[in-house]
Amino acid sequence: MLARLFGRNTMDGDPHEDRLSLAGRITVVFVSVTAIVLLGLSYYWDVDTAFLDPPRFDVREAALKRMAESPQTLKAGAVTSATLIEVASILIDKPGGFLANDISLPGLLMDNTPSWEFGVVVQLRDLTRVLRNDISRSQTQSTEDADLSIADPYFHNDTDAWLFPSFEGQVKVGIVALERYFSRLTNAKPPAARFYTRADNLVAYLSLVAARLGDQSQRLSASAGKAPVPITSASPAAAEDESLSSPMVKTPWMDRDDVFYEARGAAWALVHFLRAIEIDFESVLNKKNALVSVRQIIRELERTQDALMSPMVLTGDGFGIFANHSLVMASYISRANAATIDLIKLLQQG
Repeated sequence: MLARLFGRNTMDGDPHEDRLSLAGRITVVFVSVTAIVLLGLSYYWDVDTAFLDPPRFDVREAALKRMAESPQTLKAGAVTSATLIEVASILIDKPGGFLANDISLPGLLMDNTPSWEFGVVVQLRDLTRVLRNDISRSQTQSTEDADLSIADPYFHNDTDAWLFPSFEGQVKVGIVALERYFSRLTNAKPPAARFYTRADNLVAYLSLVAARLGDQSQRLSASAGKAPVPITSASPAAAEDESLSSPMVKTPWMDRDDVFYEARGAAWALVHFLRAIEIDFESVLNKKNALVSVRQIIRELERTQDALMSPMVLTGDGFGIFANHSLVMASYISRANAATIDLIKLLQQG
């Protein structure tokens, strides 16, 4: 039966040869089907995060769903802490799970989504640390929150760790600690946790955001290359020393898409965090006339989430024939960075 399907007649040749030929054809079919399945699976995992439609959620609704009592009211800090929990949960529970530490196919060969994940992880770490060190404390001499002191280090584990313990396992422990903090903040009477909506606390976080955005903008711009900048010196001998000139800065061709998707992931997380801050710090922002500034940052970062209508990240040279997606991303990131710096000045001086 199988011999007829594969066009062989066992009566006309060596049966041993026929069996080898049949096994070879079955192997080819199996390998081909497996490759198609793996390619389809990797595309499905990438589409839900990196390419077309990153998962988005309403930060206010995320907080209301987690409140056990009085769901019609939101206490200060409820939205920010709930958003942290939601972002961390999406990171490890999205289709395919957390891929950066995969040792099996197709995750082992994927790099777009793992880069997107790392961008999210960095933002998750930053906000958790500022929440632990600044926002949840009345002053530098006050005691830090017990649950935040647990969550913070668990988010700082190696993202490549896949066993004993896995990064996902560590993140889950951090999420549980954040959930305890959220419960003490919103459900206890009086609240057993603190969230201080002061301008200096917000400046502490925004300063970190500005530093991250500035770094990402520089690395994205380096996809097109930057000419060396000569370093002048009062000393003639130093001026003639070529080693004092900065080297040519250009992101390696194989790393350009990784930088792009890392920035895309970081911007995705920041959009949600800033929307939460807009709600929790509303009184401070209104007092400083800074609400519009926050919305401007969010608007710029939202543009980084537009669907990528190309099968790959194009990295043309500046005004060349081909587009340079990294430079487009750098443009949005740079404007968000500039707006963040302006917002910091407004909060400090306004």
